[in-house]
Amino acid sequence: MYLAVILDLYSRSVVGWSMKKRLNCNLTMDAIRQALLRRRPGKGLIFHSDQGVQYASAEFRGILKELKITQSMSGKGNCYDNAVAESFFHTLKTELVYFEIYKTRDEAKQSIFDYIEVFYNRRRLHSSLGFLAPAEFEIANKTT
Repeated sequence: MYLAVILDLYSRSVVGWSMKKRLNCNLTMDAIRQALLRRRPGKGLIFHSDQGVQYASAEFRGILKELKITQSMSGKGNCYDNAVAESFFHTLKTELVYFEIYKTRDEAKQSIFDYIEVFYNRRRLHSSLGFLAPAEFEIANKTT
């Protein structure tokens, strides 16, 4: 199983995600569609990623261009654009995945859903957010 996540760098919230059997642009297209539906961002959005085929495909780059989203993709061996996502995946693995033995893809998908939507976004405290969960941080810092 492959997992793509779209993170809000401001609140560290996972705003879009997708799991699929194959690593291709459909994985990231589903994740970004979910993120756009949830957030409905304004102009000036920047999408940071690594150089994976799922982010470099013509289809994925086309949707970013169509929506006027600037893509920021690090050069080879440079992890800075994608550091927050890499940190998320490390956290996911060390807090959940390494402790599980999934018998089916559906079981894995449900476990990841629970981790992201129930725990990570709503209850997991982040030092970079003043030890608030992403949802709490967004409420505390909401502007009208």
